[in-house]
Amino acid sequence: MTTTTVNSEPRTYGNWRRPTSPGIGSLGLLATMILLGGTVAAVISAMVYWPLALGMVFLTIVTLVPMAIHDRYGRNGFQVLLPHLAKARATRTGTDLYRSGPLSRVPQGQCRLPGLAAGIEALDALDAWGRPFAVLSHPHVGQVTAVIAAASDGAALVDATEVDNRVAHWGSWLADLGHEPGLVAASVTIEAAPDTGTRLRQEVEHNLDQSSPRLAQDVLASIIDTYPRGSAAMACYVTLTWSTAPRTGTGKRRSLAEMALHIGQRLPGFTRTLGATGAGAARPMNSGELAACCRISYDPASYGAIEVGAPASRAIGWSDAGPVAAEESWDHYRHDSGISSSWFMAKAPAGHVFSNTLAQLLAPHPDIARKRVTLVYRPHDPASAAKTVERDRLDAQFAAAGKKFGRARDAISKTAADKSAQEEAQGAGLVRFGLIATATVLATSDLELAGVAMENMGNASRITLRPAYGCQASAFLATLPLGIVLPSHLRVPRAIREML
Repeated sequence: MTTTTVNSEPRTYGNWRRPTSPGIGSLGLLATMILLGGTVAAVISAMVYWPLALGMVFLTIVTLVPMAIHDRYGRNGFQVLLPHLAKARATRTGTDLYRSGPLSRVPQGQCRLPGLAAGIEALDALDAWGRPFAVLSHPHVGQVTAVIAAASDGAALVDATEVDNRVAHWGSWLADLGHEPGLVAASVTIEAAPDTGTRLRQEVEHNLDQSSPRLAQDVLASIIDTYPRGSAAMACYVTLTWSTAPRTGTGKRRSLAEMALHIGQRLPGFTRTLGATGAGAARPMNSGELAACCRISYDPASYGAIEVGAPASRAIGWSDAGPVAAEESWDHYRHDSGISSSWFMAKAPAGHVFSNTLAQLLAPHPDIARKRVTLVYRPHDPASAAKTVERDRLDAQFAAAGKKFGRARDAISKTAADKSAQEEAQGAGLVRFGLIATATVLATSDLELAGVAMENMGNASRITLRPAYGCQASAFLATLPLGIVLPSHLRVPRAIREML
């Protein structure tokens, strides 16, 4: 007789760490280099002309003080000041306002997407299985995007073993992204909105037999009237973004047609493997579906009209996917019939978490008309992953050894870095991740109540959310399934950002 013992303890996840830059005290590598360079320059200047040395010391202090002071979200003084300057410039130049349509300056009176998405073009193609899908081109950054719609049924009535298997498959799916040639980013968007009951009504009326018993028809009519009350419609989108850079060191960037052919060959594999992660039936989205998704996000009042219309009328053109009017403020973004506010994840959950940690943040809320939570992933290829984990391990050791009295936080960071290096050496993938959340209410609703609800849900999920002050329009776009990779649009070089 064989006895099998099942571990009843819930499985925990974690061991993520925020990348750090080695330096003296709270200074990063760039600030440390400025400190050392300013000190050497001041010493040399003192040998020639001592007032010049005082000037060098003053400039060094003025530069280092903002870099040494950090707020509760980990941002230094320059990172706090730059959004204020950018917002002041946008207000002065009028770029915080957007007007489209027949009476605007937009060519041909179209309602195109604003801001970072203004230059996106859509091309419809067929994948290897003959399914239509849209290829979104970002010509200003040299990237293309494909979007997959998932039909996840959630974790309700699913035992813990199956949940653990789904999480394991999701981890493997993310690790495989590092081996995908040219892939620069991936994202998962969970959107929650009130269910109007339109799809349920259309499905019942389409399958209703008029010769059926009257009692059965009355029961179905009652279900149509009562079921949508208080229920929510959940949508899941998986976005994949590739670079159009040539595979070799020489040559031109790959054209949109070449990228469409390459992505079409890869999409069936992605949609097939997503099924094991709990994503359900995954399929690629065409340009009409993406345009409708964007249009409803900017004009939430049009959701009912778009859903009630016939399938042909729901096919919105890509040139009409944007809002008619939009205005960006410091802490919110007004667009057509909606007002939105966005948040960035400032800190990931500390310590170990469970598989349902994000359940509270993803759940619908009565004070929020539409809510989108987007998890952004930027995978490392195997070569850079090995270098990154070793560099993080050395940085953690340097931080722990640089203090006379060791702190528990430094010891935990060193242990996490060592664990990451060990797992990477055993074949695990390395992925950078972030989270952006957007809450949208109708223009007649109270945005402050939605903000309080979002902060409470973030606290329940042990996530520190930071309002996207001064960049609400860009954060709103980043939560849409458009494949916008925000670091690719920054003017500060990546090497300098990593040294801060």
